[in-house]
Amino acid sequence: MVQSASKILTVDEFINHYGECDRYELIDGELIEMEPTGPHEQVSALIGRKLNVEIDRQDLSYFIPHRCLIKLLGTETAFRPDVIVLDQTQLIHEPLWQQQPIITSGNSIKLIAEIVSTNWQNDYARKAEDYALLGVSEYWIVDYLGIGGREYIGKPKQPTATICNLIEDEYQKQLFQNNDQLISSIFPNLRLTAQQIFSAGQPVAN
Repeated sequence: MVQSASKILTVDEFINHYGECDRYELIDGELIEMEPTGPHEQVSALIGRKLNVEIDRQDLSYFIPHRCLIKLLGTETAFRPDVIVLDQTQLIHEPLWQQQPIITSGNSIKLIAEIVSTNWQNDYARKAEDYALLGVSEYWIVDYLGIGGREYIGKPKQPTATICNLIEDEYQKQLFQNNDQLISSIFPNLRLTAQQIFSAGQPVAN
């Protein structure tokens, strides 16, 4: 992600001007231009595909929207997650949903996955804090390049998937590397290893 040189925006101004553009999100009134690479999109797509299989297999009332904003009430911040799993039964309580794909309550969100890019501090620190405050029960930080700080992924640095589970109002974090099988509280029967995710971002030989 690259910060755009722009004036401070309110969250409503952001939604009016950039709500339908997948290239931007807003953090503390600052317009952030999202510049995902092809491998970033491959990793995101694989996660979405695997979670959709579980949703179908268990016939859950969940779905993964193509685009969605999270509006943090009382702030000038609106996040645009790489992957978000919503509970359809909770959308009746979302005041904006019928007009725009905007979520304001953590009760509507079952899981969020962020694919780490160059501005990794947002995923590991800022978003982890805000998603916990919002009440998002499970948050994945997928660092397929192993570029996050050592305090987050250990030493030596290597590709790491961090799954954060909300306990009371704080995240308990578990790291998954190499062939570790991911453990999800939302999808307990998920069969997916960290390496399967990381491999999605690597070139495929002919």
